[in-house]
Amino acid sequence: MIYRRTFLKTLGLSLVTLIFLPYNFLHAITKKIINKNLSKDQKNIMFNEGTEKPFTSKLLKEERNGFYHCANCGAKLFSSSSKFDSGTGWPSFSEALPGAFLTKIDYSFGMKRIEYHCANCGAHHGHVFEDGPTTSGKRFCNNGLCLIFVPDN
Repeated sequence: MIYRRTFLKTLGLSLVTLIFLPYNFLHAITKKIINKNLSKDQKNIMFNEGTEKPFTSKLLKEERNGFYHCANCGAKLFSSSSKFDSGTGWPSFSEALPGAFLTKIDYSFGMKRIEYHCANCGAHHGHVFEDGPTTSGKRFCNNGLCLIFVPDN
């Protein structure tokens, strides 16, 4: 009788582990890394999928050569050679560096848009549209607060 109880307890714990282990594993790999130095506005945009006001980014007029990095984790996202003035009020790029972003479909505002997030930390950056001026046909419309520009030396 004691062996039967021990067996049933062990079996019960094993089943509980099988049920919750995948959940804990998935939660761990999808958890977003948040840089403690981000401003309130940056956190809102990057982790609540907010948007900064148009024409407020200091990066709109940035014309030097260099790279744009994620403000949260520092991952390299765009080359300055792909930046262009879209007239929309947000920094725009015709292409991202390979593997820089993961995308998902966003149906907010009653339309279908492609939203992109930093592949390294999961931070929201903006939306990509199929109306870009270059051969890629893409326009990565990025919130300026999500980027850090690092000029070439």
